[in-house]
Amino acid sequence: MGLSGLRYPEWSRSQPFIPNYERMLDKKGIAKRIAQELQDGWYVNLGIGIPTLIANYVPDGVSVEFQSENGILGMGPFPFDGEEDADLINAGKQTITAMKGACIFDSATSFAMIRGRHIQLTVLGAMEVSDNGDIANWKIPGRMVKGMGGAMDLVASAENIIVAMMHTNKRGKSKLLRQCTLPLTGVNCVKKIVTNLAVLDVVEGGFRLLERAPGVSVEEIQAATEGRLIIEGEIPEMQLD
Repeated sequence: MGLSGLRYPEWSRSQPFIPNYERMLDKKGIAKRIAQELQDGWYVNLGIGIPTLIANYVPDGVSVEFQSENGILGMGPFPFDGEEDADLINAGKQTITAMKGACIFDSATSFAMIRGRHIQLTVLGAMEVSDNGDIANWKIPGRMVKGMGGAMDLVASAENIIVAMMHTNKRGKSKLLRQCTLPLTGVNCVKKIVTNLAVLDVVEGGFRLLERAPGVSVEEIQAATEGRLIIEGEIPEMQLD
């Protein structure tokens, strides 16, 4: 029996998913795929972690303005070794470059942009995402956290939210769940997820599988997804070049 058109309700697995890292995307690959979602003229906020890499892979012919909530509009790619400026950093305290015409301002102005819904796309990392679009990405109970950062404002205000994340944790347990177990950052807000295994939309009824990483099978994605997975028709491989 083929997989076309099947819907998987709550996938219960007694054994963890065993990843084959040679057939999965690395962080750069995830960033390259998300960069394909960028549209000309957009203002885009990049969260810390994998999302910061996206500025290195903007497609030719696409002009976007990257915003970081610590106070810069016009953020560029990472600098070359030896060309770092310690005064130019992103929200994750990494050194960055500034594009021609970039602006630097205070946090109040930055969050006025975010809360005023002037950002067309936000890309965030996540610890967990539920199949109804909830996201948990700011705290693990029992571990010290310096603060919630800007994620809660971003998920409450952005028109479009894409999550960049690994499909499973280091123990092989799914991070795409029926229901999040960690404290929530936002509810019903995630639109799309790009992982080291797949591209998925969050739709009514669960995660709809759109693309699979090169060499990764639908069955492997199914085994690595605890939340409801919707598989319709043939699932193409991602095109990254």
